[in-house]
Amino acid sequence: MKRYPAYDPPEYVAWELNPVLLDAYRQTIDRDPERKTVIDALSRAQLLDLYRGMLRTRLHDIMLKRWVRQGAISKAWLGTGEEATTVGPTHALNRDTDFVAPMIRNAGACCEMGMSIADMLRGYLGTADSPSKGRDGHVGAFAHRVVQPISNIGNMPPVMAGIGLVFKMQGQPHVALTWVGDGSVKSGPTHEAFNFAAVQRLPVIFIIQNNQVALGTTVGVHHLPGTFEDVHEAYGVAGYSVDGNNILDTFAATRLAADRCRRGEGPVIIDAETFRMGGHATHDERESRDVIPAELFERWGARDPIGLYEEYLIGTGVERSELEKIETVASEEVDRAAKQALESRENRLPAPESALEDVYARTR
Repeated sequence: MKRYPAYDPPEYVAWELNPVLLDAYRQTIDRDPERKTVIDALSRAQLLDLYRGMLRTRLHDIMLKRWVRQGAISKAWLGTGEEATTVGPTHALNRDTDFVAPMIRNAGACCEMGMSIADMLRGYLGTADSPSKGRDGHVGAFAHRVVQPISNIGNMPPVMAGIGLVFKMQGQPHVALTWVGDGSVKSGPTHEAFNFAAVQRLPVIFIIQNNQVALGTTVGVHHLPGTFEDVHEAYGVAGYSVDGNNILDTFAATRLAADRCRRGEGPVIIDAETFRMGGHATHDERESRDVIPAELFERWGARDPIGLYEEYLIGTGVERSELEKIETVASEEVDRAAKQALESRENRLPAPESALEDVYARTR
């Protein structure tokens, strides 16, 4: 895809294909026969739709970063480098019936579940026509089965366990999915949700999104043994470990996990190893470069999930020109969405008295 020197991490601006990494990408797909069967069943249209989803997610984040530079917003929380861990699992679900609860770094799940990018951007601008009616920068829309997250670390897993409990009690073959940061695994609510979902055998998928750092603390400092591949064993549930930068691996593992959930076999914990190619938010990008070893940025920068997937697709016979056309359409879509969102900021700011609306739920 096109690189943006003003907004992309420097490792992405200078990105060039490393053939060894592309070979490893292919080997990841081939190493597990069960996952390979899932991947081999994907149509060409589905493969390209995964690519389209990662592009939209990256371009959405670039737009937010542009707005920060322009002063439209004060800061933004980005998922740059983690697109495959968001888009792959979302596409693996039944998006007409299943529910997701993204962390703020998984914003791409919103548009992949059917929300408009304009609404996602309106959420940051706090407009009256944003999904939260201007109340919160966190974005979700229950009509699209996207549960709006909150800032409190590790508090979405219990919510999704509750939704999974509803599915079980009502005998519905649906699945609830949420992401948990490597730091959030230490929180009490996350542990309680893992345990409750395990004991009740709920149809919930928990993705531990190990992006190697919690705020400014690298995973090797805050977690022993440094990986999360065995966490599921502590709760007696099934688990998968995936390459979080390989969208086909994340898709396949999540599809298998969802199948288990629908069969009534209980929750699944997926360990996805990826990397946050920036600061905790845009305000501390310089600090992240000072705190996090440069070798991590270099190693993970070479494994850009979009760049590697592009080269994988080209290796299967997809023309580069076709990928460029998809990117052009996605870029135009995000540009239109940004224009619409900025128009809402000019004309649809929430009235002060609306702060008293929708505060309490109505009961009969």
